[in-house]
Amino acid sequence: MPKNILHTIEKNMSSFSKGQKLIARFILEDYDKAAFMTASKLGKTVQVSESTVVRFATQLGYDGYPSMQRALQEMIRGKLTSIQRIKASEGELSGSDLVTNVLQRDMEKIRMAMDQTDGSEFSHVVDIIAQAKHIYIVGFRSSSFLAGYLNFYFRLIYDNVTQVQGGAAGTFDQLFRVGPGDVVIAICFPRYSELALKTVQYAKDRGATIIGVTDSEMSPVYQMSSGSLLVRNEMISFVDSLAAPMSMLNALILAAAHKQGTDISATFNELEHVWDRFGIFGKVEDE
Repeated sequence: MPKNILHTIEKNMSSFSKGQKLIARFILEDYDKAAFMTASKLGKTVQVSESTVVRFATQLGYDGYPSMQRALQEMIRGKLTSIQRIKASEGELSGSDLVTNVLQRDMEKIRMAMDQTDGSEFSHVVDIIAQAKHIYIVGFRSSSFLAGYLNFYFRLIYDNVTQVQGGAAGTFDQLFRVGPGDVVIAICFPRYSELALKTVQYAKDRGATIIGVTDSEMSPVYQMSSGSLLVRNEMISFVDSLAAPMSMLNALILAAAHKQGTDISATFNELEHVWDRFGIFGKVEDE
């Protein structure tokens, strides 16, 4: 599969048919729009048949149009501005089917995670975390909510967890003592936070083991990681839908708790007494 689709198109421009050149020029000039068009819509836009679009993808070395489309989307995921994202999704997210479309796309990403998750890699990640001297959780901007969620449950499982808060210089202060034996769980999705990447690199330089929770092998975080959980977030207009990453974290939390064995049961038994004593949760009266 071609690694750089735009470069491949430019390189092969002279060999394309008249119709294929129309497709090629449109992709080169408006790849942010083309990445989210169906083969039929792309064909209508440049006034060629859908079959011509499919043959174009095959000639580039892909096994079909969906593969070429994924390559385009992968290339631009970390590059699109909010305005470009809104424009790219205009056609899909209008009308009465908006709720169905959004939920369907989230479901597809969760299903993709089920199909593509490497069980041995997942177990490897759980083992690394279980052996950590200290666990740091990094996730900024929209990923900060995932980091907070993981931190909430990990603090119930482990007594050595710190969520690193974003805030320029203060971020690095929180990692001042990070070093060999420590694990940094880096949650980072497009558009990749520059502060998050610098934070992870800082921890890696100090000898910490990096676990990446990110979208693909093209992610900068993946390149820095000793273990990783790959799961695609959904880019829906200007919103980063984190349904699939949240499901992956649920699996990680439960696997981590299972790894702790009887220790986790004792912890929650004590917590239940504390919660009951201070009335943390409301009680539903029986009828």
